[in-house]
Amino acid sequence: MVKYRSIWLNTLVVFMLNACATSPLGRSQLLLMTDSDVDRMGAQAFEVQKKNLPVSDDPRSNQFVQCVAGTLTRQLKGAWEVLVFEEESPNAFALPSGKIGVHTGLLRVARDQNQLAAVIGHEIGHVLAHHSNERISQQYAVQTGLALTEVLAGATVAPGAGQALMGVLGLGAQYGILMPFSRTQESEADLIGLDLMAKSGFDPRESVTFWQNMTAAGGGNPVEFLSTHPSHGTRIQDLEKRMPHAMELWQNARNRGYSTECQQAG
Repeated sequence: MVKYRSIWLNTLVVFMLNACATSPLGRSQLLLMTDSDVDRMGAQAFEVQKKNLPVSDDPRSNQFVQCVAGTLTRQLKGAWEVLVFEEESPNAFALPSGKIGVHTGLLRVARDQNQLAAVIGHEIGHVLAHHSNERISQQYAVQTGLALTEVLAGATVAPGAGQALMGVLGLGAQYGILMPFSRTQESEADLIGLDLMAKSGFDPRESVTFWQNMTAAGGGNPVEFLSTHPSHGTRIQDLEKRMPHAMELWQNARNRGYSTECQQAG
């Protein structure tokens, strides 16, 4: 049993060390899943969304969203599928495997191309930072850590325990797609999205205006989209702190001739 515990512990340590990664902003991350596995879950989740929500057939809304999303993704790898869903909540999402969804309710709060770019850029930021993989990996690490404690305490490990632990990854659609991101991840996505919209030619200053609009839309309480996000004040402060860098990126984009001419949906 001692030999078994030693092998199990060494294997786990090597596994965890090999999974260490760094986010686009330099934050240490634990990423246990392969990109292909996470992409597969993202594609599956997008299919579920298409079954649960009606896809908008309004040409102006679709053209507007496609234009903004296409401008943001033109410098990114891979093909991105973008859909507008008939849904009143002011929300949007981006999923691994290059899937973007925008609710029609968001178009009443994002009042121009720059504000919509702030939201879609934020959601793409989650994908670029591998936040879904990180969220799944954290849950798996918690479960594995509990089992490791039992091993170190001398408890007998039942046959098949390793398979049971790996079963946590089978919950990836729940932990990686459906559950809210952490506040740290949300703040990180804000800044990644700010840089992305600026580099794409959108006015980064409108990101602050958008979040002010979202605050007003929620009245005295945060709307659903903000329920797990940093406070409004903290979010705006962080954006403003990074704004000089974003403005430099925006000016560079304009100097290179990047233009943004997406006509807002009526």
